[in-house]
Amino acid sequence: MDTAIASARIEVPDRHSPDWDRAIGLMGLEAQIQLLPYALGFLGISLPFVLTVVGYAPNAGWFFASMALYALNLAIFYAILDWRKSNRPSLSNLRLHTAVHIAAGLLWSLALFQTAFYARSAGPLAEILLVLCTGAAVAVIFFSSPNLPNLLVVGPAAAAGPVLALRTNPETADTAVFAVLATALTLALSLILNRHLRSHFTLVLEREGLLVEREGALEETRRLAQSRSDILTTLSHDIRNGLSGVAHVLAGAVGAGSRGSPSREQLRAALSAARDLVEVLDATVDTEAAATDRLVVQREALDASQLVQDIVLLHRANANQAGLTLSFQVDPMLTGLAGAAVGDPARVRQILNNLVGNAVKYTTRGRIEVRLSPAASGVLRVEVVDTGPGLTPEELVQAFQPFQRIERTGGGVAGAGVGLTLARRLARLMGGDVDAESVPGVGSRFWLELPWDAAAVGATVDPAPTPLPQRLRILVVENDALQSAMLRNTLEQMGHKVLAVADARRGLDLLGMGPLDLLLVEADLPTLSGAEMIARVRSLTGPAAGLPIVAMSDGSADHVQAMLQAGSDSALRKPVTLTTLGRAIAEAIANRQKSRRPIAHPPLAGSDRAA
Repeated sequence: MDTAIASARIEVPDRHSPDWDRAIGLMGLEAQIQLLPYALGFLGISLPFVLTVVGYAPNAGWFFASMALYALNLAIFYAILDWRKSNRPSLSNLRLHTAVHIAAGLLWSLALFQTAFYARSAGPLAEILLVLCTGAAVAVIFFSSPNLPNLLVVGPAAAAGPVLALRTNPETADTAVFAVLATALTLALSLILNRHLRSHFTLVLEREGLLVEREGALEETRRLAQSRSDILTTLSHDIRNGLSGVAHVLAGAVGAGSRGSPSREQLRAALSAARDLVEVLDATVDTEAAATDRLVVQREALDASQLVQDIVLLHRANANQAGLTLSFQVDPMLTGLAGAAVGDPARVRQILNNLVGNAVKYTTRGRIEVRLSPAASGVLRVEVVDTGPGLTPEELVQAFQPFQRIERTGGGVAGAGVGLTLARRLARLMGGDVDAESVPGVGSRFWLELPWDAAAVGATVDPAPTPLPQRLRILVVENDALQSAMLRNTLEQMGHKVLAVADARRGLDLLGMGPLDLLLVEADLPTLSGAEMIARVRSLTGPAAGLPIVAMSDGSADHVQAMLQAGSDSALRKPVTLTTLGRAIAEAIANRQKSRRPIAHPPLAGSDRAA
């Protein structure tokens, strides 16, 4: 019975939800169905007895009416079985199935009542036949026991016929007392059996719940194993090949294994390969973070038109170099429309960068159009339409699968095959979506949908770093030597004076040794974490406690949150660029000034240089 019951169950509800008792009732109905073959066998054995009793009908009309009632019950019985095949019981239709079971049980109780009525007229055989009718009532009670509503309704109805027939016949009135006791005892035992079955059903449900949890854990383990395998494949192929090319060019630059210096074309290829590697790593890390719910997005009003225009300008040079026309159109319906799109500006840029970048990479001739328009009430859509090779429906589905690339169109194009997957996940985290349609040989249309808030005011997106008022004295706390050198070089290009250390304690010591204007602090430091160092800086007395601080991280949301809570004024995600670094510094200074703790910036030699 366990197997049949378990296979019929559709879902295992929460143990403390109201659906738990309903699930047990559903299993009771299934158990009752499992007893039906035995009930039919019992009816077959009792058929001669039924014909004998019905033979006492006062006339042929009553006889045939009684037989017709039994035939009707059997027909309804098989009709219910056929109906159940196309209407499986579930938690949503439990009441309907319970009502059908009760109605069928009441029909059999009515037939038993009529049989007892005829047995009452059997003369010397009346008492024996009525006792047999009582036994039949006991059987009906037993077959109703798995489901409590059936037992409470059908059980008394089945016992009523034989008991009343015995009570109303003066010659069998004493036997009626025993019939009442027998049916009452049967009802009590059936209630005990029902209670036992409910406990049994509870154990089965709990077992199935554990099995579902185990299967979910196994599936998650398989997914993580596959994801790690995909990441390893990506790292071993794309990154190894890219690093090999970069290493070859660098070897030529230092004169190892080469007679001449690398050409400008070689250096440009090495730089392009390095940027591709960074994109692959960023997309891979973000994809895994999104898959494990560790990716955090912000929701704020966006100046969508300016943001999209920035992305178009960013890719226009590459499009022109490839002989493509890249244009941007804004639907006139957006003019004067109240409100703004809502999302995370950095993530929206990331999504659009992917969609427009893909269009430029995969389109070999023709044009690319980026369109901004309202898709529906409360939705803003950014469409990227190209005249590229197009995709079949199967290829389009594959394109949104992580680490899957379309060989027909992606041969020779760098990438990890996670861009579209990540774009869709990011969009859905912001309450929007990314989707597409494509026709092979004609082109593709990808779009990003974002929620639109009619009460919001769009924020102006500044594509360039805010110029700083002067050269700054900046302390960089970064334990990675290569990252520290890159930061120092970038900051000096911006005109700042830089002091770099690799240890948080050394950085704290330097705070009291000379005037500083800003701190850049890495999250993952030895001896003290970035958050701990920032907290100690904020606990100092004197000007050092109010220095603007930029928190640097490789993308870990937990690290960034901890550093912001410790007192950082802005956050900077690695790898850094001139634009992102300048914006983070400007934001840190602006936020520190808003906190009413302005920092004095003493003039430096050569401070007339722009930042």
